[in-house]
Amino acid sequence: MNVDEVPLPGIGVRRDIETSSGRRIGIVAHREGSLDLIISAANDPDACVASIPLTPDEAATIGNLLGARQLVARLTEEHRDLPGVTTRQFLVERGSPFDGRSLGETRMRSRSGASVVAVLSSGEVQASPTPDFVLAAGDLLVVVGTSEGLDTAAKILRHG
Repeated sequence: MNVDEVPLPGIGVRRDIETSSGRRIGIVAHREGSLDLIISAANDPDACVASIPLTPDEAATIGNLLGARQLVARLTEEHRDLPGVTTRQFLVERGSPFDGRSLGETRMRSRSGASVVAVLSSGEVQASPTPDFVLAAGDLLVVVGTSEGLDTAAKILRHG
């Protein structure tokens, strides 16, 4: 898939893609650092029907959500022949007791039996994160375990 990049003099740069429906979706990266999510009109790819300003945290979280789908699908496929093993993704929400704390402090593996196999943070995949990996609001954890273990993992992230 091609990403089109168009300089916007005095503003910044627009990067977008054309979807299979013919619409364009992308971002405008402003010179001062802000980002806008943009969506084109269905019948005119040059007409913008939505421009949504995003904070850096919001942009990173959207990137994590979009990137996680492929990673989770691949892990799910790899585990499909292992009965009882499931892959889920969990968002570290603002206000989580682990926002700003290390993965090791969750004691996820010892408390739930589930393992964090990857973290999507600021649009980057951290495979096999170490216990000293610091979690932040907006990070997406990819966790493998039993259904019960994953339910417990979700509770740990929410409540400590």
